[in-house]
Amino acid sequence: MLKIENLTKVYDDGTVALRDVSFEVEDRSFMVVIGLSGSGKSTLLRCINRLIEPTQGRILWNDTDITKLQGAELRRYRRKVGMVFQQFNLVLRSSVMTNVLSGRLGYASSWRSLIDSWSKDDRERARRALDRVGLSEKGQNRADQLSGGQQQRVGIARALMQDPDLILADEPVASLDPVLAHTILGYLEKLNKEDGITVMCSLHYLDLVQRYGTHVVGLRDGRLVFEGDNEDIRQMTDERFKDIYGEEAVRISATSITG
Repeated sequence: MLKIENLTKVYDDGTVALRDVSFEVEDRSFMVVIGLSGSGKSTLLRCINRLIEPTQGRILWNDTDITKLQGAELRRYRRKVGMVFQQFNLVLRSSVMTNVLSGRLGYASSWRSLIDSWSKDDRERARRALDRVGLSEKGQNRADQLSGGQQQRVGIARALMQDPDLILADEPVASLDPVLAHTILGYLEKLNKEDGITVMCSLHYLDLVQRYGTHVVGLRDGRLVFEGDNEDIRQMTDERFKDIYGEEAVRISATSITG
């Protein structure tokens, strides 16, 4: 169980990215975070894995306040939290296999990664991860030889290498067309359902939210303005939609921007 309690983040320039946000994420759920750009979605996810330090509040993972973790305890926590990024965050000149193996850095000694001396078990694990995302034949390709959708699948395989209990996906399909968006979210859904991995994913388009999310929270100007399950989001009225996205917002779907 992940619990967010009164989470606030104020950046050094005075920008308030999160304002007293509280909610819970059930184990094995596919939680979706919605809201406009700048609403605090990325800040929220990055606070959860401590890439960004919260200003106030608590983040409880199985009743442990991870905002207080330091050193080895923080490293152990991060091993179990995979991250999938909008811009993939791959080393483009390295092979797909090397990028996937980097997901084991939290478990391996640093010298192994420096000299690319991974164990037989790690390499077999990487092959299985690539097979899970349909890229078993691409292991020796350079990452920059892959399409955007394939690169994001490498990112998912890398996260899978951590043997995670939680995957945080920060706008994982924002740079992809609608068909590829469903492909990527389908792989995340598969890990959620087959492996029991909790997924927390930020998205823009409501049709994707309705298709994949089991629970939804909405942010606006850093505040929590919506919380519900899949049925709540399916029955969302235009008025409730505008509570999240603003009075001038228009409901569009990912499939309506295929051009």
